[in-house]
Amino acid sequence: MNLDDEILRLITEQEISDQAVLQELLEAEGQAPSQSTLSRRLKKLGVQKVGGRYQRIASVEPPTVTAERQRIRIIEAPPNMLVVRTSPGYAPALAAALDREPEVPGLAGTVAGDDTIFVAVTDPSRLREVRSVVERLMLQSA
Repeated sequence: MNLDDEILRLITEQEISDQAVLQELLEAEGQAPSQSTLSRRLKKLGVQKVGGRYQRIASVEPPTVTAERQRIRIIEAPPNMLVVRTSPGYAPALAAALDREPEVPGLAGTVAGDDTIFVAVTDPSRLREVRSVVERLMLQSA
């Protein structure tokens, strides 16, 4: 069973009020996520602490990025722009992840629609570096 499935199973079967407890239960099941990984997975799954325990919020259903990977394209628009085309609904999350990246050399910012992201780069010589960060983020979201 993958990490996401284990998390959902455990929070459904037990009242878990602390991430450290959830982390220990996952380790007992053969999963060993770091605290930061666990926190990211909870967020992606729409799991929040409600009434003192972790629960999945029914209205949040994370998109499956892996099935959509083939539909993401990066188009260079020199001198200082990238256009990233995604499947519908994926652009805002990818743009937010790019904006949150701590070390993106030359990134001025992003503007995201439903399926398109415009990425502005401050220095045209850094266009390919920013593109490689976008590609890495796409791989990490799988």
